[in-house]
Amino acid sequence: MEQVNAKYSSTFHLVPVVVFFILLSSFAYPQHGASASILTQADFGFKCKAIVIDNDTFPEVDLSTIYVTTDYVFKNANQREEWTRTKHNVKKVYPYAILAAAKLKEYNFTLQKIEDKHLQKAFIKACEKDLRHEFEDELKGLSISQGKVLMKLIDREAGKTTYEIVKQLRGNFQAAMWQTVACLFGNTMKVEYDPVEDIMIERAVKLVENGRF
Repeated sequence: MEQVNAKYSSTFHLVPVVVFFILLSSFAYPQHGASASILTQADFGFKCKAIVIDNDTFPEVDLSTIYVTTDYVFKNANQREEWTRTKHNVKKVYPYAILAAAKLKEYNFTLQKIEDKHLQKAFIKACEKDLRHEFEDELKGLSISQGKVLMKLIDREAGKTTYEIVKQLRGNFQAAMWQTVACLFGNTMKVEYDPVEDIMIERAVKLVENGRF
C-alpha cells in the first residue's frame, strides 16, 4: 500500500506541472488595462492631465493604489502555523503565476498572427518544449500543498480553473484523467480562487506584491 501511495503521490505532483505548461503554452490571459498619469517635474509644480468642466480647467491625477492592512490576531497556534505555511507557499509559487501572465501575453500576441491551425499547434508544442526544459525540474519539486496553491493562483490570474483550461486545450479525456488523479488525494482541479475564502492567500499575495515579504 505504501508503494501504491508513493506512486500516486508522485503522479499528483505532475498535476500543477502539466497545467502550468498547458496554460503557459496556449491559454489567452485576460488583460486588465488601465490608464495612468506619469508625472514629470516641470519648472513650477508638476505636469499632469487636465479636464475641462463648465469652461474651468481642473488637474486630473491618478493616485497609486494604497493597501491598508493589519496584522493577524491568531486564535491559536494552529492558525499561526497555517499563516506561516501559506506565506511560504505563496512566495514559492506566485512568481510562476506572474511568469505565466507574461508568457501568455507574449504567446497570445504571436498566435493571433498565425492563421494556420497546424502551425499554431507546432508553435505551441515548441514553446511547451522550451518551458519544460527550463522549469520542469523546479515545478516537480513543489509539494502537494504548494501545487494546490498554484492551481488557485492560476485561477486568480487566468480567470479559469485548471480543469476548464485542460478541458478546453487538451479535451475531455485529459481533463477527466488529471481530475481523477487529483481526487485520489482529496483535491480537485475545479477549485476556484475566492479572495474572501482564501483570505490568507490573498493577504500573502499582497505582501509579496508590496515587497513586504
